[in-house]
Amino acid sequence: MNLDRAVFAFAGVMILLSLALTLWVSQYWMLFTAFIALNLFQTAFTGFCPAAKIFGLFGVKAGCALK
Repeated sequence: MNLDRAVFAFAGVMILLSLALTLWVSQYWMLFTAFIALNLFQTAFTGFCPAAKIFGLFGVKAGCALK
């Protein structure tokens, strides 16, 4: 698995988790979903993703989108 796929998978899991927490705990968890969406949006334009940096530290190989 390369860095791009790892980041996309992580973002997907975090979105599903935050939606489940919204359903079962509090509607304020939608703010976490919005944070994830904004992070993905800024990554599309800047190429900087904090999750990608962390995965890179763990030795995940870079993909073509995130380096």
